[in-house]
Order: sequence, then C-alpha cells, then structure tokens
Amino acid sequence: MSITIRKLDSGTPDFESQLKNVLAFEASEDEAIDRAAAEILADVKARGDAAVLDYTNRFDRLQGGSMAALEIPQNELHQALAGLPVQRRAALQTAADRVRSYHERQKRECGSAGFSYTEADGTVLGQKVTPLDRVGIYVPGGKAAYPSSVLMNAIPAKVAGVQEVIMVVPTPNGVKNELVLAAAAIAGVDRVFTIGGAQAVGALAYGTATIPQVDKIVGPGNAYVAAAKRRVFGIVGIDMIAGPSEILVLCDGSTDPDWVAMDLFSQAEHDELAQSIMLCPDSDYIAKVEASIAKLLEDMPRKDVIRVSLQNRGALVKVRDMEEACEIANLIAAEHLEISAQNPQQWADRIRHAGAMFLGRFSSESLGDYCAGPNHVLPTSRTARFSSPLGVYDFQKRSSLIHISEAGAQTLGKVAAELAYGEGLQAHARSAEMRLK
Repeated sequence: MSITIRKLDSGTPDFESQLKNVLAFEASEDEAIDRAAAEILADVKARGDAAVLDYTNRFDRLQGGSMAALEIPQNELHQALAGLPVQRRAALQTAADRVRSYHERQKRECGSAGFSYTEADGTVLGQKVTPLDRVGIYVPGGKAAYPSSVLMNAIPAKVAGVQEVIMVVPTPNGVKNELVLAAAAIAGVDRVFTIGGAQAVGALAYGTATIPQVDKIVGPGNAYVAAAKRRVFGIVGIDMIAGPSEILVLCDGSTDPDWVAMDLFSQAEHDELAQSIMLCPDSDYIAKVEASIAKLLEDMPRKDVIRVSLQNRGALVKVRDMEEACEIANLIAAEHLEISAQNPQQWADRIRHAGAMFLGRFSSESLGDYCAGPNHVLPTSRTARFSSPLGVYDFQKRSSLIHISEAGAQTLGKVAAELAYGEGLQAHARSAEMRLK
C-alpha cells in the first residue's frame, strides 16, 4: 500500500498557514474526555479505594476483589529483574546507570546545594533546596509497555532525594510487563500499583486508604490521564500536560536518507497522532527521503500506525537554506529536534526552542529515548517555548532564607514601613517599626 506524506515549500505565499495546519492539534473529544475525567476524580475523592477498584476492574477488564491485589510486592519486582534474559538485563542496567549519572551531574550543576551570603550588617540571605517527600509516577500501559519511562521518571526523583516513589501502571487484562517491573526494581521504586487512567491520578492526588497522597504526579498518559492531571494541579504538582510525541529533523542532505526515514518512523510508530516533520533545503534529497519512506514502511510491524501518522500529521518541508530551517524550528518548538547535518553545532547555536536536541547524523532520537542519559520526558505541542525536560529540579523545591540582623532591621524597617504606609497596610508598617531603636 502506498503512502502519501504532504510536502510543503517555505517559498509559497501560504506556507505559514499551511504549517499552522500541520501543527494544529486538538483532541476531538476534549469536552467529553474532560467531563469523564472530572466525574472519575470526584468519585475517587468521595469513595476512595472502592471507586479505584471499580474503575480498574471495568476499564482494564480485571476481577480484582481488593486493593491489596492491585499492589505488586517488592519481591515480585526483583524476581522480574532476575528473570530477564542476560543481555536484556544488562541493557536495562546500562540505561539506568547512564540516566542516573546524567541526573547526578544535573543535580550538582543546577544549584541543588542552595546558597547563602552575609551582608555587611550581619543579615544573612539565601535559599534552601529540599526534595519532595512523596511523588507518584504514571507509566503508560496498553498500546505498548514503557520500561524506559520508569527509569526516566523514578531515577531523577531518587537522585533528588525523594523519600517515597509510588508507581502506577495499568495492566489491561491483568497482563504485567516483566521489563517494566524490572525497571521499577532497578530504579528503586518503593510501591507499585496496577491501576491507570484518571482513577490512578485521583488516587495519587487525593489519597485513599491504600494509596497515600503524593506531592507531585509525573509521567505521560492518554487523554484521560492528561485531563485528570490538569484538574488536580494545585492539589498536587504535575510535571506537564503531555501531548502526542513529535520529531523535527533538520537535514542538510548529507545523511543517508534511509536513516532519516527511520527516524521519522521512530515517532510516527508511537500512535496515529504523533508528528514527524523534516526540514531540508535540497529538493533532490527530500525526494530520496520520500522514496526511503515508501521502501521501508512495509517491513515495519507498526506500519499501519506509522502510515496514518505520516499522512495526517507528517510533512517534508523544502526550505530556502539551513538558516531558515532554524527559524522555522524555533517556531515549531518540537519535543525532539534532530540536526542531521555536518557541523551541527553551528545550527544548534541558532535554536532557542526544543525539548531535546540531537546533534549529528549518529545521534538518533531513539538513543535519547532509552539510554543516552538525558531525560526523555519532554515538552510537546510547542510548550518547549516555556518548558524544560523533566529533571532533578522537578523533584525539589526552594525555600528562601531570611535572617535579619539587629542592625539590618534598622535600615530595612524604615524602607518596609514607608512602602507599607504607601500600600495602606498599617500593621505591616508597625511590625517593621516596632523593631526600630
């Protein structure tokens, strides 16, 4: 079966509107999904474990008679790890080690130690950094299993110093993925519950008799999970509202076109709403990539998903030059940005908005998904304009430290009182003035 992927040219008068149409994403059932999520959350808040059990049995087609049956004990996690084939266990351990090493470096470099300084009059100001007490990580289950998501969510939390990590993962028809359980063992997850959907988000946000309330919920899920996370924000923290996965490839025509085609496939195979776009100034090369797509697609086990994704949301874009490609890339603000070019750093220097950048033709996005080290939980749907990858900093909070000396109170008290009177807040002013000599 042939495949048609749209081709755009930045030189056409209506290019901007065409690109907006490609990038536009709205879930067709937003209101219905949001209503359903709200009803489930309200039920979980009211009935706790009973509601969670009811929804889990219904949606995942289980026959669980109690919440206790939905928790996986630690020994089962470690048995899953021990039972992996040697090569796969080694790969999982290597990935975990690299993710941990990167985030330990991130912790050192991102101001996790806090700071303080002393002013001339003895006043001490600073900042204290402390980890969250308890976090919940949502690991998708259903269309595919994601042990890599376990590593990417749990390891930075543990590196940050979070005391308790609670993992929820749906197991449709009661099927548990051994690699996911093994990843939980390696990452140091404290408790695992086989629940998913909005009911899992509600259980983590409100707490039940069985599942303790967490301080923050992280990890991607389906549209119901996203809607539920949006609704519980403020009761707990969340990392982000994740949309469909995205890849944007900036290519100068020097990379094997088969490689680029497969890189586009690597996101398209996630689901039909995933987005894969290439920007290139070479028309002949674009034709080669298109030919590679047609040639390689039929051998892909998930070819039907890839085909729908590329036809509905993919694009091959002819640009004037690589400078313009960078301008368009900043507009798209993609989750994953590959700069598949010679001297990629010169183009990376022009990029302001991207979740993660993969530089050079050997830096396939798939390596970042699994084992490069940086986090693969990334901002989607153009939110890379103002958001960052999940990191150690997401599992920490900062408290200001203010220790005013007696001498400092004499100076600052007058300033504060003057401003407080200006705002009409007399108690504020008097509080400061009472400490004046």
